[in-house]
Amino acid sequence: MPVPKSTIPDKHTMLPPGVYTPVITLYQPTKTQEIDLDAMYTHCQFLLRGGTHGLVYQGTNGEAVLLSRSEKTDILRMARRAVTDLGVPEYPIVAGISGQSTNESIELAHDAAEAGASFGLLLPPSYWAKAVSEEALLGFYRDVADASPIPVVVYNFPGVTSGIDLNSDDLASLAAHPNIVAVKLTCMNVGKAIRLASKFSPQQFSVYGGSSDFLVPTLEGGGVGCVTGMGNIFPKSTARVYDLWTSGQKDEARALQQVVANAEWACKKSLALTKFAAGHFAGKLIGLDDAKTFYPRRPYLPAGEKMQQWTIEVMVVLEEEERKIADRVFGGKAVNGVK
Repeated sequence: MPVPKSTIPDKHTMLPPGVYTPVITLYQPTKTQEIDLDAMYTHCQFLLRGGTHGLVYQGTNGEAVLLSRSEKTDILRMARRAVTDLGVPEYPIVAGISGQSTNESIELAHDAAEAGASFGLLLPPSYWAKAVSEEALLGFYRDVADASPIPVVVYNFPGVTSGIDLNSDDLASLAAHPNIVAVKLTCMNVGKAIRLASKFSPQQFSVYGGSSDFLVPTLEGGGVGCVTGMGNIFPKSTARVYDLWTSGQKDEARALQQVVANAEWACKKSLALTKFAAGHFAGKLIGLDDAKTFYPRRPYLPAGEKMQQWTIEVMVVLEEEERKIADRVFGGKAVNGVK
């Protein structure tokens, strides 16, 4: 017996399908680690030329909780300028709008829209996790979505929200809101992705995995993409898994998925390793040679030498694959990504 399909209307604006990179924040090598907007501009255009289908700023990989409100808007304006300069002014940019209060999240949504973001990515409130009842949780998302000038993407990541985990019924309920358009499942629950995709078309409510190491299973289950920190390091390979699968080359997609999944193991260990790998493998290609540019913001520390070496050994399996894939071309020519 088939699963009953939802009858909610299609959303006015759908988050475009594909592989999104949750962009890391780059800093100047100073004691106070000011944002390096020039380096981020260069990295942004590198990601587009690598074929990533959309960008997420001020998520977990972007160290959103370590950024001031003005820094967040500065980064978003930089990103919109970078994609516009490449000739794709409507390129999808998702901004983290997560606050601990409804009011703060609404303010961040308005900031993001004014700075050029297309969508807002929203974690549940979690400071007093025991006080976040189901009624409070659903009310929070609906209230923010009611007031947000941009469509909202639910961000489910129990690892950073004191264990708060939206279940399939919660998400199905939120999917009915006209301004809640998608979910990013960094709970890594493929079953949850399949349950949601079985009930909603992507036009009604899109399902994204929170990692590229289960992108093919997500697509096979009816999801439409993923958001993956691996894109900061190997954007071509991660995007190509999706491109191969959607073009019907599913055996090739599965083969590349296996390599991507093995390389992504290093990203699972820590943000410090993700940022180190971005500097090691991508930074040298785009003229960002100072390792401190890729350090986490204090109080968090960079990876130690032993873990750096381990990361190189784990991720090097993708380096050759990345080299073989051509740059995406903008304005009739492919260039090296340096501003």
